[in-house]
Amino acid sequence: MVAGVKTRLTELLGITYPIIQGGMAWVAEYHLAAAVSNAGGIGLIGAASAPPEVVREQVRKCRELTDRPFGVNVMLLNPNAEEVAKIVVEEGVPVVTTGAGNPSKFMGMWKEAGVKVIPVVASVAMAKMMERAGADAVVAEGMESGGHIGSITTMALVPQVVDAVSVPVIAAGGIADGRGLAAALMLGAEGVQMGTRFVAAKESIVHANYKEKLLKASDIDSEVTGMSTGHPVRSLRNKMTKEYLRLEKEGADFMELEQLTLGSLRKAVIEGDVVNGTVMAGQIAGLVKEELSCEEIIQEIMEQAQALLSGKN
Repeated sequence: MVAGVKTRLTELLGITYPIIQGGMAWVAEYHLAAAVSNAGGIGLIGAASAPPEVVREQVRKCRELTDRPFGVNVMLLNPNAEEVAKIVVEEGVPVVTTGAGNPSKFMGMWKEAGVKVIPVVASVAMAKMMERAGADAVVAEGMESGGHIGSITTMALVPQVVDAVSVPVIAAGGIADGRGLAAALMLGAEGVQMGTRFVAAKESIVHANYKEKLLKASDIDSEVTGMSTGHPVRSLRNKMTKEYLRLEKEGADFMELEQLTLGSLRKAVIEGDVVNGTVMAGQIAGLVKEELSCEEIIQEIMEQAQALLSGKN
């Protein structure tokens, strides 16, 4: 067992290692969240567009599997976001991360309940806005990440956000091993958030076909769709992305493109259709080569990072 690492993030969240598991829709459910938390990081349940009562059930099941801190990722564009925000308080969830919007209207309720609020940001301006709104920390996510992305790379974004805010900064996007964690700490971050690496964890419930496609991916196998609509998404290349990019090039409107991706993430994650579904993964996919447990992943990352940071590697 690698010794714990102290940063402002580990102290803020009461965790052993400065590693957060991304709140990925359909992927980040209670088995994975509990396993990451039990391994010394912090696991997240991705609320995405799930019905509020499903989120409540996920939180309760996670609590049965771990007595460590865990969190919920709230997608603010979700029509149910307000109900999910209340469930977080009602169920005593200690940590919330947010995406796709501004969580200011829920901030008072969460802060009053002692919830630690960590918005995901893709720019310095958004990071400053979130700090003013009362965020406890921010996740600075570069465009290398899987799923919905911004336009700045992790290496360029993280140090600029670190210089702009006083709250702890968590680096995300293109991080899968101890080298990524060490680099993030050198850039001034106080921890990392990883999604793609945990998709291939043994405790991840994603379909075997999805894991296999991820484990076989190379450095150039991801595509970004939706650039023309203002909603860019990074996923692994397949029949669906080729069709999407063709329609985009031909000037298809937003609704036509939306029809192509409707339910496509569930199709890949749950049903295993990695031809017509959306296989979200970051550019770091080529570094993910084997299915390990969350504990093995975190221990391997921490050993490598500590060796690098102490100059022994």
